[in-house]
Amino acid sequence: MGIEVRLFAAAREAAGCERIDLELAPGARVRDAEARLIEAVPALKSVLARSRFAINRIVVHGDEELRAGDELAVLPPVGGG
Repeated sequence: MGIEVRLFAAAREAAGCERIDLELAPGARVRDAEARLIEAVPALKSVLARSRFAINRIVVHGDEELRAGDELAVLPPVGGG
């Protein structure tokens, strides 16, 4: 099944792009997508370790199941003051 991964802030900088299309097995979970992202773009490993994820704009945990056509957003921590 195909999903679209949207990258923001530090994740976008590490990957050098704003989105990545992933093919995952049916029943895949967010943690599976995270592992595939690290395989595809090793520079994302440290950013993903500190990031949250959202499926279709709803923040979720790593064990949430993905469905074909979902948008998975990588939400790195934001700093500032």
